[in-house]
Amino acid sequence: MIDINEIMNILPHRYPFLLVDKIVEFEAGKRAKGIKNVTINEPFFQGHFPGHPIMPGVLIIEAMAQVGGILAFKSADVKDKVVYFMGIDGARFRKPVQPCDRLELVLEVLKTRGNIWSFGGEAYVDEKLVAEAKLMATIMDKEK
Repeated sequence: MIDINEIMNILPHRYPFLLVDKIVEFEAGKRAKGIKNVTINEPFFQGHFPGHPIMPGVLIIEAMAQVGGILAFKSADVKDKVVYFMGIDGARFRKPVQPCDRLELVLEVLKTRGNIWSFGGEAYVDEKLVAEAKLMATIMDKEK
């Protein structure tokens, strides 16, 4: 398991943009499963469908991308680098994600080529598919 402290050492994101609470499964170069506990205290619920709060789809994709970034970073075993999100293909949203949901983010490596990583991502709530997408990322030097 990768806890929030290690996640913050890997990803440059901080509140309110850090969207992964922990990694519960990790197989280097192959697969990772992350968890995002969705609470009513999330800042996006104030303006996104007030009275019927749902998590914005773009943030579900961002959460998937963050799990993919952790998977790439830890698999490549690099230091002083950063993972940049490069692309989204075939994003589909199947069911709304609401406060009190536990979002499970499953990312599988589809292909690597140099520093370019391609992932298949799926998001689940209560074992039901809520979103899916293909994502791309790259590992680069940190810009100073």
